[in-house]
Amino acid sequence: MIFLHLLGHLVLVLLLGYYLILNLQWYNYKLDRILLHHHAPWLHIPFFLLPIFAYLALGEWVWVWDLLFGAILWWWVKRQGRGLVFTGRVKRFFAILFLATLTIDTLCLLHFGCSHLSTIAPLAIALALSFLLERLLLEGYKREALKRLAQIDPTIVAITASYGKTSIKNFLYQLVREDFRAYKTPRSVNTLAGIVQDINTALPANTQLYIVEAGAREPGDIAQIASLLRHHYAIIGKIGPQHLEYFKSLERIVATKLELLESDRLKMALVWDGIKVDRPEVRPFGMASIRNLHEDLEGITFELEIDGRWYPFQAPILGGFNALNIAAAILMAKELGVAIERLQQRVARLQGVPHRLQPIRAGGKLIIDDSFNGNLEGMVASYRLVRLHPGRKIVVTPGIMESGEEANKKLAQAINEVFDLAIITGRVNRKIFQRELTIPAIFLEEKGELEKLLAQKSAPGDLILFSNDAPGYL
Repeated sequence: MIFLHLLGHLVLVLLLGYYLILNLQWYNYKLDRILLHHHAPWLHIPFFLLPIFAYLALGEWVWVWDLLFGAILWWWVKRQGRGLVFTGRVKRFFAILFLATLTIDTLCLLHFGCSHLSTIAPLAIALALSFLLERLLLEGYKREALKRLAQIDPTIVAITASYGKTSIKNFLYQLVREDFRAYKTPRSVNTLAGIVQDINTALPANTQLYIVEAGAREPGDIAQIASLLRHHYAIIGKIGPQHLEYFKSLERIVATKLELLESDRLKMALVWDGIKVDRPEVRPFGMASIRNLHEDLEGITFELEIDGRWYPFQAPILGGFNALNIAAAILMAKELGVAIERLQQRVARLQGVPHRLQPIRAGGKLIIDDSFNGNLEGMVASYRLVRLHPGRKIVVTPGIMESGEEANKKLAQAINEVFDLAIITGRVNRKIFQRELTIPAIFLEEKGELEKLLAQKSAPGDLILFSNDAPGYL
């Protein structure tokens, strides 16, 4: 019976480990975010604390609880629509957890005595050793990345912003790829570990121009990226209270973004003129250099001031706010040597970033996928664009994540002014919208029901805007 009990204990610890590493993966492997900034901290009770107490109460019948807990955990993860991705890091965590649990259970079997901590101990050991191992591995991968960068020796442009950094990166790449063997970090890869992996596994050996997106969740993140890249050019786009939940103040956000200037090879940096930086290599840019901006559901036109002259540009990109992102890309491309006439032609052929005001026509409906737009200013700007649509308008949104209540109140007011129906997904901002929305609203319990709901509530001629997105666990 003792062996069955120990087997049940091993399975229980692995199930607890699954919940723990799943949350770590969701929250970018930041333990403090799980403990202090989790969007649904009550989940820790049924999926962590309760199973431990059940184990202590059931004793040798723990395997009965394993079956029930495993079934509940499987059902819950399936509902989230975002299960665990078994990366190398996750596999290493489970290997350490298995060995730690097996070691402790073996000591128990040899009558060294076991305490109630025998369930917590292997999790704590696996967590500590996993973080230590990943740090050591990252240092090794960084050395490889530095060596590879030195061998390829590309010109490097690093880009950060609170809003629009992925768009700036993609626009710049499209403007320069005919003149350089250019390569950009894929998708929204912007962390130190992601950039290191990209350099080691994907950066082509013949790259002349490497365009890198740099993100941050806490002070020092971008400084580490700058230390790795030692980039030649930088773009610091518009800065605002994105991720204010973690930074606590706008001043800390600004200071973190300005860490991108800490490169010993920096030749020139474009910096959004909303912040003032007194350095000779810094050139401010902003809406003051843009005039005659016009937007509609086909794209934008504007004039941009370059070296004291105004040049017209037209882009098939939705959203007037994108004029600032395109302007940053134009100014950097010109600095890199691309002629203005060529830039005008290429801007006219720009392709938008997927899930950022991406228009889709289906069944007589205009669907605009703006699910990667998660800040107040950008979301409200998209609503102004949607207002131009003559038909009925529906918004699908979880609200603004990682921001304060005031921002979501303002968002609700903007929704009231533009839309005929709001479909609110997720739980984080539900109470705010229930209180603030005055238009008809549906609060969706399961994201899997959305397609069926839209089929029922929309008709040809309608516009449906997917405004931001949030994973199912939020």
